[in-house]
Amino acid sequence: MSGHDRERRAPGQVKEVTSLTNPVIKDIRALALKKYRDREHLFMTEGLKLIIDAFEAGWTIRTLLYAKAGRGNEAVEKLAARTVAAGGLVLVVSEKVLSAVTRRDNPQMVVGVFEQKTLPLDAVKPAKGDVWVALDRVRDPGNLGTILRTADAVGAKGVILVGDCTDPFSIETVRATMGSIFAVPIVRAGLDAFLAWRKGFAGRMIGTHLEGSVDYRAVDYRQGAILLMMGNEQQGLPESLASACDALVRIPQAGRADSLNLAVATGVMLYEIRRDALPLEDRSRS
Repeated sequence: MSGHDRERRAPGQVKEVTSLTNPVIKDIRALALKKYRDREHLFMTEGLKLIIDAFEAGWTIRTLLYAKAGRGNEAVEKLAARTVAAGGLVLVVSEKVLSAVTRRDNPQMVVGVFEQKTLPLDAVKPAKGDVWVALDRVRDPGNLGTILRTADAVGAKGVILVGDCTDPFSIETVRATMGSIFAVPIVRAGLDAFLAWRKGFAGRMIGTHLEGSVDYRAVDYRQGAILLMMGNEQQGLPESLASACDALVRIPQAGRADSLNLAVATGVMLYEIRRDALPLEDRSRS
């Protein structure tokens, strides 16, 4: 039984911890490694706003850590009370402990440990006008986090991770999402399972490809659901996925660069796909 589980026998507690050898702290620090995140089905996020967003989105908190300097802070105290009410554990910790947990010299005042949440592939049933993003073997956590953030910004319905992708719940990915990890449904699927599911997908699958003959701006994305298929950073789309697309498009480039960063290319595509659905709001009236 992990230290986390032992502590959770008595939910509703608020404890003060200053030692890095505390079993719960050791468990939380271990979440830096994927094998522990997978085993415990947990992950860590930092910052008051992001943790509040997670609560609002219905995610389950296990442990809340906050710096001693947070005592008396109304927002922090309210979050602590909410964690206790949800059956979670609250730890008041030293800055040394927070720095060790987050691996930062100047850590955020509040850190939360949440249960992971993903959506099964067979639950993805896009309706007309829906946009989903599929990523083939994305390897860079910064790219994945930025894509999740961009998908959130444009109102995409979710992101499907195909094959051996970087972990969406790593601390680097979660940081890069700026809180969108809590807003954008994530699906994990093997290549064969994804291709089988794609056969029943009622909309169009659009892939970006350096060999694409169609300008990405020349496609009408307004008919039905769209599945945007983006390839691996180094290799692009393999033939198995490229051949499953209804259209292969290319983003033109005029300079010496022969390709775009994956997150940038995904952002360019998503804003074009969602062009008509994203009117600029009027901010002239306060």
